[in-house]
This record gives sequence, structure tokens and C-alpha cells, in this order.
Amino acid sequence: MSEQELFGYASAIVVGLVIGLAGGGGSILTVPIFVYVFNIPTVLATTYSLFVVGSTSLVGSLNYIWHRKVDLRATVAFALPSFISVYLSRRFLVPALPDPLFQFERFVLSKSEAILYFFAIVMIIAARAMIKSDRPEQGEAADGRPRYGNLALDGLAVGLLTGTIGAGGGFLIVPMLVLMAGLPMPRAVATSVLIIAVNSFVGFIGDIQHTQPDWNFLLPFTGLSIIGIFIGMYSAQFVPPDKLKKGFGWFVLVVALYMISREIT
Repeated sequence: MSEQELFGYASAIVVGLVIGLAGGGGSILTVPIFVYVFNIPTVLATTYSLFVVGSTSLVGSLNYIWHRKVDLRATVAFALPSFISVYLSRRFLVPALPDPLFQFERFVLSKSEAILYFFAIVMIIAARAMIKSDRPEQGEAADGRPRYGNLALDGLAVGLLTGTIGAGGGFLIVPMLVLMAGLPMPRAVATSVLIIAVNSFVGFIGDIQHTQPDWNFLLPFTGLSIIGIFIGMYSAQFVPPDKLKKGFGWFVLVVALYMISREIT
């Protein structure tokens, strides 16, 4: 095993660690790891990302459910439309995208490059949110009642994002659960992990009908990520997540800029 591959497998632990600490965010590392460290084609990398994120988040969500930290009503309101969106995007939208996606004279934008550019933009948005660390106030929604209708619409949008780039969207889910469902931050993080788990598995199911995963690679990577989420959930009791999220945000920003510069060159 090369040093590059060892680095890639070690990064799997970081993916789980961040999900355990913040309820999301680690998933936006999986696609760059698969593409640039393991040289996996972009579309297949998004498929692998869905499985890793789904499995890791599922393990974490079971622990949260056991300790009754998950809000099941908010989960249903957000997740049902999100499931539909992520499944349809993985089953029909991503396979239907033409390759090349755009061509004008000598300029050619391939399907893989377009997905990576979109992914990098999402990473920059996520990094900005982590660095600023602007968390909404805890407590009930502004009108005193959970806004389940708005949650459902947000679920549709996050499902499309998850299905397109293979990221769980936790950095979007957590603030929406606080603002629209009135959940306290720890409960929003726990609920977000469950939503990410099911969202990712639904997307993966939409993929395996036309993809044959390499389980000899995927299962060990996922196992290391699961170890990471246990470390993250344990560390969350002692380490201020805001400071870690800010540092992680800068790291994500650097990775996003690297992706863009590499694709341009």
C-alpha cells in the first residue's frame, strides 16, 4: 500500500470524526479523497461517498436514537420529500447528464468536471458557514410553531444537492432544523445525522442499479469512517465544536480552491 493510499484511509477517520462532532460536514471530504487520492472517476466517487456517509451516519444516528436525542417529527417532515428528490436525481438526473455537458468551439466542459466544479462551490459555501460559525438561536421557531411546510421544501433542495454531488448536506440541514423546527442545537445535530444517513442510502440505492461497487475497497474505508464517528461523538462531550468547525472550515476552503485550480490547469 502506497503512502498516498495510507493517507486516504487515514482521512476516512477524519470524515467520521467531523460528522460525529458537527452532524455533517465530513461528507464533503469524501468525494475529493476518492477522486484525488484514490483516482476514482468522479461519478463513481459520488456513489461511494453516499455509501460511506450513509453507513457512518446510520451508526451515529442509532446511538442518538437510543439516547432519545432525535426529533422524529422533524425527521419525517424533512426527510420524506428529500428521499424522493435524492432518489430521482441519482436514478435519472445524474445518468442523463450529457458528456460533455457543454462545448463551445475549443472549450469543452465534461460531466465529471462540471460535478467537481459544483462540488467545489458547495464546499466554499460550507467553509464560509463553518468559519463564520453563525449559528441561529436555540428555541422555538419565530411564530412559536414548527414550520414543517418550509422544512419539506428545504428537504427537496437538500435531496437534489445530495443526489447530485454525493454530500449529505448537514451544513444546510442543521440550521434549518433550528430555525424552522425550533430544535435546540444538540437535538438538531442528532436529527441531522439520521436524515443524512437515510438520504445517502436512498441515493446509493438509486445508483447500484447501474453501478458495481468495489466492496473490497469500500467496506474498509467505511469501517474507518465509522470508527471516526465514535471518536467524534465522544469528543463532542469535551471539545467545543465551534472551534473545531472553524478550523475545519479553513481546511475545506483550501481543498475547494485546490480542486478548482487543479481542474482549471
